[in-house]
Amino acid sequence: MRLFPPPFSLHSPVLRTPLCAGSTSPLASGTGARHFSDRPPGRRTRGRYGVRACSGSGTGARHFSDRPPGRRTRGRYGVRARYLDNAATSHPKPEEVYAAMDRFAREEAGNPGRGGHRLAVGAGAVVEDTRRQLARLIGAPDPRRVVLTANCTHALNLALKGFLRPGDEVVTDSISHNSMARPLHALAQRGVKVVFLSPPLPTAPVAPEQVEAAISPATRLLAFTHASNVTGVVQPVAAYGEIARRRGVCLLVDAAQTAGSIPIDVEKERIDMLAFPGHKGLLGPQGTGGLYVSDRVELVPLMEGGTGTRSESLDQPAEYPSRLETGTLNAVGLAGLGAALKFLEQRGVVELHREVLGLRGRLVQGLAGIRGVELFEPPAGVERTAVVSFRIAGLPPGEAEQLLDQAFGIQVRGGLHCAPLAHSVLGTLPEGTVRVSPGMFNTADDIDLLLDAVRRMVAAGRGN
Repeated sequence: MRLFPPPFSLHSPVLRTPLCAGSTSPLASGTGARHFSDRPPGRRTRGRYGVRACSGSGTGARHFSDRPPGRRTRGRYGVRARYLDNAATSHPKPEEVYAAMDRFAREEAGNPGRGGHRLAVGAGAVVEDTRRQLARLIGAPDPRRVVLTANCTHALNLALKGFLRPGDEVVTDSISHNSMARPLHALAQRGVKVVFLSPPLPTAPVAPEQVEAAISPATRLLAFTHASNVTGVVQPVAAYGEIARRRGVCLLVDAAQTAGSIPIDVEKERIDMLAFPGHKGLLGPQGTGGLYVSDRVELVPLMEGGTGTRSESLDQPAEYPSRLETGTLNAVGLAGLGAALKFLEQRGVVELHREVLGLRGRLVQGLAGIRGVELFEPPAGVERTAVVSFRIAGLPPGEAEQLLDQAFGIQVRGGLHCAPLAHSVLGTLPEGTVRVSPGMFNTADDIDLLLDAVRRMVAAGRGN
C-alpha cells in the first residue's frame, strides 16, 4: 500500500494540514493516529527535549518530534532538522569557514590580481594561499597548474571541451554524474566518439581489464568518476592511471565525491586532470572548485577575457593558471575554502573519513534489518564513500524524501541524483533511490533517528 496517494508534493493538502488528532489524512484516522511534527505551527505543547510536538485530544497519538537535539539546523516550521545530504553539499561548515568569509567580505574584499593597492594585493594573497593548499592536498607539484573554478561541473567542462576534438575517442564509465555525461554527450554530437563501460556488477567499479580492452588507436582520453554519487562505490583510478600512461593516453578523474574525503595523490595515481568541487568533502562554500592540469596536458581555453595579466595583448595568456582562469574569481568563497582546507589538514582526511564510514556502517546494518527496504551496496571488499542508496517498497523515493523532511525533520535526497546512467545500470529508473550521505558533523543519534523514521514509514505503508 502506498503511504500517500500521488502526487505527493509540497502543495499537497495532506502536507499543508497539521497532522494532529482529528485530521482526515490517510495517516490519521481515529485512534492511533500518527502525528508528524514538521508542519506549520498550530496547537502545540513543549516536548521532553524542548522541541514542540503536536497536541491533540485523540487517544494513542504518536508524536514524531519528541527527540533529543543533536547537531541540527532549524527547519522550515521551527522544528530542528537533521541534515544527511552531504553528497549534494556539506552542511554545516566548520565555524572557521563562516568567520573567514565574513572577515574577507568586510575587510579584504578587493579584486584579486586587479590592481596594486592593498585590498587587491591582499585578496590575491588569500586566493594564492588557497591554491597552494589545494595543490598540497592533492599532491600537485606546481600550484600554478591548479585552476580555480566555480564548481566541479565548470572544471569538467574546461577539461573535456579543452582537450577533445572531432575524431577523438574517449573511454568513460556508465555511472557518471550529468556533469560528466552531458558534456560528453554534447561532444559526441560534434564528432567525438564516446565509449561507455558498464561495471561487471551494477554496484561494482569498472574493472581495469575492461578499460585496457576498450582503448583503441583513436583513444586520447580516459574520463572516469572516482566514486559514484548513487552507490558510493570507489573506482580504482590508480589502476586506470597506470593503464593510461602505458598506453599513451591521458586520464581525467571526476573527484566530486572524494576530494576531501579520500586521500588523492595526482602524481602517484598518474592523474593528468582532476576536477573537484569546494563545497562537498572539502567543506568550503558553494561557488568554489578546481581543476588540476598536469604538464602532460595542454587545454584550449573555454573562455577568453580579463585575467589581470598580459593586459597589453588581446591573446589569452598561455601560462597557467591565467590560461583557464578568466574573469573575477569568487574570492570571498575562496577565503572560506582556504579556512576549510586548514581545518581538514588539522583534523586529517583519513581520520574524518574513518569516522563517517562508521556512521555509514551503522546505517547499512540498520536498513538491512528492515523488511521492505532494498539496499544498493558495493560488493564486499570494495572501497566506498559514505553514500548509501535504498528504496522502500511501495513508496517512491521522491515521496520518501519529502516525508522524511517534512514529517521527521531529516534531509536526504530522493530521485535520480543527476545520474541517470548510474540508475540505468542499477535498474532503478525512472524513480531512482533514496540517498543518505552522512558527514563529519553527523552523529550516531542522527542515524538512529533516520532508521526509526524508516521503520515507522514502512509500518504505516503496511497499514500497521
